[in-house]
Amino acid sequence: MEALHDVVKAGKVRYLGASSMWAWQFATMQHAADLHGWTRFISMQDQYSLLHREEEREMFGLLAHQGVGAIPWSPLAAGRLARPWGATGTERSVKNADVDMYGRPLFLDSDVAVVDAVQRIAEARGVPMAQVALAWVLHNAVVSAPIVGSTKPHHLSDAVAALDLQLTDDEVVALEQHYLPRQPTYFR
Repeated sequence: MEALHDVVKAGKVRYLGASSMWAWQFATMQHAADLHGWTRFISMQDQYSLLHREEEREMFGLLAHQGVGAIPWSPLAAGRLARPWGATGTERSVKNADVDMYGRPLFLDSDVAVVDAVQRIAEARGVPMAQVALAWVLHNAVVSAPIVGSTKPHHLSDAVAALDLQLTDDEVVALEQHYLPRQPTYFR
């Protein structure tokens, strides 16, 4: 934390952000910064989507308490939430494996029901599935902005349109009801 503070003091960066760690690790680093008068983190990049909600357990409460914004990565779960389950284009490649580097599964059989709920709501509203999934991420008050991995111009249009899509309470329940807890991925 002192080294990061030195980078801020030197004018090389304005703000500090962290990424993918346990809530206790983040709290420890923030506490060290407080004890020594060093620069604190103002953002946390977390894996967060309808298929990866583990940050809701501890991290999001901590972020809200400390006034730190969440900047979720993979809000469309590597595209799984952007098209019907099993649709063309969802085949996993070596680049996008079904497990992380520690062998933990990225997707569960129960995820099919979550994706199906996204599809039903998107069809009922006449919008792309990506807009529904991103609108759900944005409805969480601690989320500042998701990181969208746009590879086509319409991906940006969907992301912007999600800002105006307000989900009903019933839609939120339908999207969340099939989620099963899992191990966080991509960090130890």
